[in-house]
This record gives sequence, C-alpha cells and structure tokens, in this order.
Amino acid sequence: MALSLLALSAFLLLGIDLEEGSVFPAAAAPEGVEITYGSVIKLMHERTKFRLHSHEVPYGSGSGQQSVTGFPNVDDSNSYWIVRPVPDSSAKQGDVIQSGTTIRLQHMRTRRWLHSHLHASPISGNLEVSCFGGENVSDTGDFWWLEIEGSGKTWRQDQRVRLQHVDTGGFLHSHGKKYTRIAGGQQEVCGVRDKRPDNVWLAAEGVYLPVSGSK
Repeated sequence: MALSLLALSAFLLLGIDLEEGSVFPAAAAPEGVEITYGSVIKLMHERTKFRLHSHEVPYGSGSGQQSVTGFPNVDDSNSYWIVRPVPDSSAKQGDVIQSGTTIRLQHMRTRRWLHSHLHASPISGNLEVSCFGGENVSDTGDFWWLEIEGSGKTWRQDQRVRLQHVDTGGFLHSHGKKYTRIAGGQQEVCGVRDKRPDNVWLAAEGVYLPVSGSK
C-alpha cells in the first residue's frame, strides 16, 4: 500500500490526470502487464536483484555528474524512473514500447536523465553511467535502445531486457563490486560493449500506465 501511495503521489507531482483504476501498482499488477510511456518503474538487475538507483551525489572522478548505482533495498524512492520517448518522437503517454525502440529514462526524484559517455567508471574502468541534464535539457547521451530477450515484441513487466546506449554502444551493466565510501553497500552500474549475463534487467516495482485507449 505504501508503495502504491508513493507512486500515485509521484504522478500527482507530474501533473498527470489519473482516474480510479487506471494504473497498475506493481504489487497488484497482472502478470506480464505492458510497460508504456509515462509509467514510473524500478529496474531490477537480474543477477544481483539490486535496483537501478541515483541520488544527488556526484562522482568523485570521471565526469563529476550525478552518480548512478545499484541499490540493495526495494523500498527506496530514489530508484524510480519515468519511461519517456526521445524528443520529436510521435509516441505519447500510454503507448506500448516495441523491442528496438530508443527510449529515455528520467530519474523521478532529481528529474535528470540516465546518461552515458566515454568517461571511465570508478570501480571497473568501463563506461561511466550517470544522470545528466534536466526537464528541458537532454541530448543523445540520454538515448537507450531497448532489446527484449526472447520472442517478445512489446516490453512487459516479466520480460528480460537489455538497454544499449546509442552513442557508445555500451550495454547497461552491473556486477557484484560495491562502493565502500560515499555510496557504501551500493554496487557499480556502468556500460560494457559486449553482451553478458550481467547486462539483463527486469521491470519491477512501480506504477504502470494502461495502454492508450484501454479502460
């Protein structure tokens, strides 16, 4: 219940008009619910079960931008991301997302975009993943190509997915190596240019907007 209220509050902050019964809190979502633009979700790293996370703590090296990590606890509001289309797209809120689509993920709390570039990540020296920009500040470094594992054509909650960064070719990646100081206990999130088991993510908790036109 607390999760549902938190997510609904997020939608109210975003100015989205919700009708009763028009969203699917993750705890009550039907299996395989489709993920649509405007949904607020957490992404779970399949192998470690950590959630993709950010907070207003800059990296001490590399770009110095807002850091992105893997977070061990389920109930943290800094792990929510809003699924957005790229600028100039014809996609609208409530549209389903096909495999092969380029998307953006906006961090709900800070309004910055999931981003990557050629700076080295702090622990492994792979491609750094950060949060960058703001509501009206975004560039191609925020673009991620969605690849659904298996035969699925549209993104659903129970599907294994990879996110490949458009500019660098790096796959969104995490592993068991953890920070010990500022983000103690959180694990590194980075980009790697080859497919590995640690590139796989699943949509977990959140509020899923229904498909456009559905009742």
